[in-house]
Order: sequence, then C-alpha cells, then structure tokens
Amino acid sequence: MADDSFYMKQALAEAARAAERGEVPVGAVVVCRDRILARAHNLTETLHDVTAHAEMQALTAAANSLGAKYLTDCTLYVTVEPCVMCAGAIAWSQVGRLVFGAEDEKRGYQRYAPQALHPKTVVVKGVLADECAGLMKDFFRKRR
Repeated sequence: MADDSFYMKQALAEAARAAERGEVPVGAVVVCRDRILARAHNLTETLHDVTAHAEMQALTAAANSLGAKYLTDCTLYVTVEPCVMCAGAIAWSQVGRLVFGAEDEKRGYQRYAPQALHPKTVVVKGVLADECAGLMKDFFRKRR
C-alpha cells in the first residue's frame, strides 16, 4: 500500500505538466483502494475555462471511471489547497479524504469557506508542502 507522499508525488508530476503548458502548476490525483483513478492538472488557459482547475478535472475523470457521482471511498491528492469552487465540488462528490500540499493563503477555501467540505471528508494538510509551494513560487517568479 502506497502512502500519501507517493500519491502527492504523482500530483506534483501533474503540476509540472501544467507548468510546461504555461498553466498554473496545480496537479491532482484521485485514488481509490490503492488505485489511481484519475490524474489531472490545471487547464484554464488551454481550455479558456476558469473552472478547469486540476481538482475539477480529476473529480470528473474519477466519477467517469467509477460510473458514479460520489467518491466516498476515494482520496483526492492536490498540490495546493483547493479554492472555494473546488471545495464545493469536493463536497458534492463526497470525497472521503482530501490531502493537499501547500496552503493557499490568498484563495484557499480555509480562509473564505472553512465549512465548505462535506462533514465526513477527512483532511490532511501539508504533505510535501515545501515541494508543492516551491513549484508555485518558481512558476510565478519566472512569469514576473
């Protein structure tokens, strides 16, 4: 059985793919019973869609993979704390566990909607936080 660090590294690989495409480097992976159901990264620039966040892409792909809208037995790994929109989607999909790396003090759900997640969702914060934050900082440093 792989641990949270293993799956967060998979999400980091997705975030790196996003950066290569000029997208904000956020990556997400949905895991169910030690099997990766979905991998995704931000596609907002590529799709010209402000809702095309990594989490949204991953949740949709995982639900399609399972043939079900609820992801109660799944864990969502995401490199950066979800925004309010994504937290709402995570709640509606009833994700069992949310594991994220870096906190997002400017746009994260914890600041604006700390109760947004489903009450049964278990949250684990800070997994590979330095690596996740570093990827974001490098990306924005190069853009400025």
